[in-house]
Amino acid sequence: MIAEVIVDIATSETDRIFDYICDDDMLVGSRVSAPFGPKLVTGFVMRLKESSTYPTEKLKRIAKVLDDVPALNTECLRLAEKLASRYRVPKALTLRLFLPTEMRTGKVRELTRRYAVLVEGKEMKFPKSAKNQISAVEYLRQNGKTDCAYLNQAFSGSVKALEKKGYIQITVEQVKRNPYQSVPAESVERTLTDDQLRAVNTVQTDDRTVQLIYGVTGSGKTEIYLTLIADCLKRGKSSIFLVPEISLTPQMLSQLRARFGKNAAILHSGLSAGERFDEWWRLRTGEAKIAIGARSAIFAPLENIGVIIVDEEHDSSYFSETAPRYSTFDVAHVRAKYNGCKLVLGSVTPSVETYKRAREGEFSLIRLQKRINKKPLPEIIVADMRREVRRGNNSPFSSALKEELEKCLETGNQAILFLNRRGYSQTVTCKECGYVAKCKDCDVSLTYHRDEDCLKCHYCGTRYSMLSACPDCGGKKLAYGGTGTQRIVEQLQKALPSARILRMDNDTTSGKEGHYKILKAFAEHKADILVGTQMIAKGHDFPSVTLVGILDADMSLHFADYRSGERTFQLLTQVAGRSGRAEEKGKVVLQTYDPENDVLRFAIAYDYEGFFDNETSMRAATAFPPYSKIVRVLVTGEDDKKTIEALRTVYVGLEKIYTDNPEKFLFFNKMRAPIKRIQNKYRYQVLMRLCDVSVLPEIYDICADAKTRDVLVSVEENPTNLT
Repeated sequence: MIAEVIVDIATSETDRIFDYICDDDMLVGSRVSAPFGPKLVTGFVMRLKESSTYPTEKLKRIAKVLDDVPALNTECLRLAEKLASRYRVPKALTLRLFLPTEMRTGKVRELTRRYAVLVEGKEMKFPKSAKNQISAVEYLRQNGKTDCAYLNQAFSGSVKALEKKGYIQITVEQVKRNPYQSVPAESVERTLTDDQLRAVNTVQTDDRTVQLIYGVTGSGKTEIYLTLIADCLKRGKSSIFLVPEISLTPQMLSQLRARFGKNAAILHSGLSAGERFDEWWRLRTGEAKIAIGARSAIFAPLENIGVIIVDEEHDSSYFSETAPRYSTFDVAHVRAKYNGCKLVLGSVTPSVETYKRAREGEFSLIRLQKRINKKPLPEIIVADMRREVRRGNNSPFSSALKEELEKCLETGNQAILFLNRRGYSQTVTCKECGYVAKCKDCDVSLTYHRDEDCLKCHYCGTRYSMLSACPDCGGKKLAYGGTGTQRIVEQLQKALPSARILRMDNDTTSGKEGHYKILKAFAEHKADILVGTQMIAKGHDFPSVTLVGILDADMSLHFADYRSGERTFQLLTQVAGRSGRAEEKGKVVLQTYDPENDVLRFAIAYDYEGFFDNETSMRAATAFPPYSKIVRVLVTGEDDKKTIEALRTVYVGLEKIYTDNPEKFLFFNKMRAPIKRIQNKYRYQVLMRLCDVSVLPEIYDICADAKTRDVLVSVEENPTNLT
């Protein structure tokens, strides 16, 4: 038998099938160890055949099969090939998406434990001095099978002696590592409302593959998802449930565990290597049938999928920023088609592209216009910060927000304050010469973190000692510009000394359960106010929260990005939705320097349809997506000259496509990237706007050929971040 193998080396030189001799019981999808040059490498068996076009005497034999069960099923293999062809990357790179990293590198394996049991009917004799052995035997008689590690600890290494005498038998068993053990299985199973029942029935009966559930915050989308998953389990099918933030997974996992027990497995990068390995194998072997996680969970090794759910489908985290730069929707759509199942998208504020396709009938559109508690959406109070400044109020809190915070705390309720900027201050500047503290490896200013008294780069993570004086002129007058969450907490404690405050951002949520511990403490009312970045904006349900403060509604409004208005509307609507989710009516204080802005007006009125019509009319007039496709070719490298040379090579090839097909382009130019250097790598880009995407394969081919050992060339379609 001949195995067609892709070796796990992600280079263009090795990106082809290699034939190996294998045993007749070899299975497609197996990971194998095979000779490749002078060493053994890991490979993936893509197909099997009876004979090879190469002479048999020149073929090498596979050395070893690495797993008892083939790591990849047929669907995963076909999808990996499709992604490699679509994004012009080596197949080894796409095959890796389907495996836990540590499993692929051999740094993790099954966790096993040794257990001892007494050998029945065995006559035992001990000298009087063997007190530990006698005690261990007595313990085993009373308790049965026991962990050897415990016996050795409790009875001073008696296991070896008892085993040698033949008095006990040792068994080795696999132990499954259980992530989020501290997350309780909590669920309130509700009777579906008429709107929810209609939504479930539509998903199950509509012929279209993609179903968009567009509903206001608190309209009960989660219960619809759980009902669809329960129906899949009844029919013997599996499910994938994606959420945008790792911080949302424990909360969702709690409900899934309560409803479905061990059928739910969690997959995301925050797990330990062993936990991720065990959860992945539970899904691969069919022990678990529901995969929940962030973007990477779309590659869960499930078979016979009955539904794929993408919650908060508009979120930018669903786009990969490393090769292959895939869209989670595109991968999910391929898997849904392969399995003949429904792809359910859910959002309070769908992306403009998705909603346009739904309104035009390509996707099914299911609207949920009412909260399940039948309460009105929170009242939004606009605080004009220009007036606050004129009144002499230079604090980050408007008079309206201070007043509402005091009322909220007096009534024993809770508040959430949102600011999408972590740290203490965004910049540190010398007042005397204008020096700005910048990262030596990135072309960005450093953020001051007061609780650690250091400067941090938020792009590469490098830390620097805090300045005592300006390194250029020696001046001592340093200014702190741009308020972050740390500074907000400090000023909040001064304004409301009795308030208990928690902070939730990337600095406070390190560790696997970092998010969960903060959210749990807030849910248990161990704090009155939660201050945080966008990770607090999505999906959380706190019944006691009756006030949300949006400290800087303009922050993302004026970015040089065609999506800035859309992102601002989405974020404000999401944050506002955290208020008033139980019996008491909620309020939102929105602080802005631009209250007349159209995007803010639509957000204040919760008018998504109005926002959508306004936004699409502007994009149609300017031919921006979804009425065109933006393509960015990013060229990065540590050597500036080599990077520029690669840019020239890419540009010459792309310019020929442009010259031959000018009618397919709306824009074409090369330039430095807005951030010229990140992690000591110089960055250049070619930007294109296409009205005809038929030239995309040629663009990918030219960029694939231009890559070198020193310079990376990547293609992004409608990039989520143009910096």
